[in-house]
Amino acid sequence: MPTKPIEPPDLQSAATPDDAPAAGEAPSRALVPAPQTLPAPPEPAAPPRRKPRWQALLALALICGGLGAGGFNWWRQHLAQLPDGIVSGNGRIEAQEIDVDTKFAGRVAELLVDEGDLVSAGQVVARMDVRDLEASLKKAEAQVLQAQRSLEEANANVVQQQSQATLAQQQIDRTATLVARGYATNELLDQRRQSLNGALALLNAATARVGQAQNALDAASHDVELYKVNIADNTLVSPTVGRIQYRIANVGEVLPAGGKVFTLLDISDVYMDVYLPTADAGRAKIGSDAKIVLDAYPKLGLPAHVSFVATQAQFTPKAVETKSERDKLMFRVKLRIDPAILRAHAADVRTGLPGLAYVRVDPKAAWPAWMPGSPAP
Repeated sequence: MPTKPIEPPDLQSAATPDDAPAAGEAPSRALVPAPQTLPAPPEPAAPPRRKPRWQALLALALICGGLGAGGFNWWRQHLAQLPDGIVSGNGRIEAQEIDVDTKFAGRVAELLVDEGDLVSAGQVVARMDVRDLEASLKKAEAQVLQAQRSLEEANANVVQQQSQATLAQQQIDRTATLVARGYATNELLDQRRQSLNGALALLNAATARVGQAQNALDAASHDVELYKVNIADNTLVSPTVGRIQYRIANVGEVLPAGGKVFTLLDISDVYMDVYLPTADAGRAKIGSDAKIVLDAYPKLGLPAHVSFVATQAQFTPKAVETKSERDKLMFRVKLRIDPAILRAHAADVRTGLPGLAYVRVDPKAAWPAWMPGSPAP
């Protein structure tokens, strides 16, 4: 079977009607393929624009806010897990402040401790200039010696007058015997009696002088004791175990009576003040068990007890987080940490640390197992 030859495509007919030339016009060059242009090389990518600084700060603030909200929610969840009979509040660790003052006006001679030092009870922390008191002490001691000599002399005088009185009495006895036998007159007996009366009067005077000398010796001895006490009081000592918080005076300063030299924190009396609403504070009693969990030591529960409950309510302090907006009035409750623990860890006691406090207002309530320091179930 013969095949039909393939004809080449009619380029003229392949042109679109729009490309066909009009009558009387020269054929167009549309049949010639248009030259193709190469694509332009890609432009280099612009460097990424840096975010403004305020956007970075805003992002950081949002992150911190999210962490704070998470921590607050965690805290609220733990509060929600507290069993009935245990209430909570937040506060800061505090300690009693004790001022180490001068008893007398004087000049600071020596400072033996500085701020931050831990001192024990009875430890010498400063000394005042006591040269004037030492001179007065020497004078009083010399007066004591003089009074002792005067007392010895008075005692010797008493012995002498006793001898005179004894002799006078013996003369009276012999004269009375002679008068009875007619060998002496009554006039001589009367003279002997007058001599005895005089000797007795001198003995009484000598005895009185012994009392005066004794009183003078006692007064001089008391002066010596007084000056010694004053000198000892010018040696400033710590009244208890504590940590020096402030050094107020320097060596060489002249202070009045009652001038402050140091302020120390009594670490044997450490406590936390918490504020509880009326419903919770009304059930707290003196001696109720409590636990304090510091933010710096979240795994350590410090045993404490309620030592004070305020008798009057006050407005909620700004630093206290309340459970509800309805808790407008709060009662201050003082929780004192066990002194035995404070003595055992005196060097580790710090004040100003924030934390949470849990008070067991119901003695039958059991501490939750998640609370630090709780006994194992």
